[in-house]
Amino acid sequence: MRTISLLFIALFLLGCNEQTKQIETAIRPIKWTQVSLSTLEQIRVLSGIVAPVEATTLSFEVSGKIEQVNVNLGAHVSKGQPLAHLHKRSFNLELQSAKAKYQQSKVSLADAKNTYARYQTLLKQGVVSQSGFDNAKANYDANNSAVAVAQAQLDIANKNLQDSILRAPYDGIITRRLFEPSQQITSGQSVFEIEGKHGLEIQIMVPETLIQELTQNAILPIRFPVLPNIKMKGRITEIGTRAESANAFPVTVVLQGNNPLLRAGMTAEVEFIFEGIGRSGHKGPAIKIPLTAISAGLEQKVFVFVYNTDEKVVHRIEIKTENILNNQVYISAGLQSGDIIATAGVAFLRDGQKVSLLDAKTKRFN
Repeated sequence: MRTISLLFIALFLLGCNEQTKQIETAIRPIKWTQVSLSTLEQIRVLSGIVAPVEATTLSFEVSGKIEQVNVNLGAHVSKGQPLAHLHKRSFNLELQSAKAKYQQSKVSLADAKNTYARYQTLLKQGVVSQSGFDNAKANYDANNSAVAVAQAQLDIANKNLQDSILRAPYDGIITRRLFEPSQQITSGQSVFEIEGKHGLEIQIMVPETLIQELTQNAILPIRFPVLPNIKMKGRITEIGTRAESANAFPVTVVLQGNNPLLRAGMTAEVEFIFEGIGRSGHKGPAIKIPLTAISAGLEQKVFVFVYNTDEKVVHRIEIKTENILNNQVYISAGLQSGDIIATAGVAFLRDGQKVSLLDAKTKRFN
């Protein structure tokens, strides 16, 4: 009985050793990626204000009393549509007076013309003096000028009558209404503010340290804090050449597309992505790797595990980081284009460990 017990214990220990040996010889599969060179990118997010591409203040070119207002705040208007009218009585009287003066000047001109023609004939016959002829000619020229002046005054009176009606300069939306009927206004006073239907733009102040990195027609990503689900693109259309407040330059970015939820006056965040300088002063190409591929070490050193295709093992290699953008780390030293690195579970790897490359189509579950 004792012999049988000893034999059972020996078999159990042998089985444990075999299981331990199998565990030790198991090869760990790793998630991996092959690195390549890219540009060292930096990103700056600047806030701007949403504004209409086309907007203006509308006013009458003549003074008078408002008789009628045809549109309200928020109204959609078409080009040439009447928006407001002034009382026309004074303009009609001015037009009648201008017409009368014009007719009178034409009569005077006809009389002066006849006199001038008669003096021309009499001068040739020697009946009148040269001074008499000169006076007739001067009178004819003066009346001719008077007709031109009367014609101009008539045109002005006609224009003033037409300008007593304020019309929309283009298709748009009324965003402000500043006057009501029966109010007296002067020429140039704001009556309405209108926004065109030609899209929206973002007005931004860019600091002097960044303005040199911008180029005309560059496409930039744009977000809106009050509408986090909306992401749009914008194109740089204007870059200011003179600094304004706080040494910042005005830049205009036109939205590429429309969204009914956007309104003028909202805040927008524009992302400026450009080739930058790393924290160590590095310029030029860099290698971009996932943040999950980095293993921390002592003395603020960082490492990655590089796969050796001949030995089928990973080696722990120190790297130099330059920048982090969108969970991607830019590396300036330690890696070469074409290297294969582990991108997950690096905390469970060791230098010289045998591994296998996980098929990209294989899904692993913990």
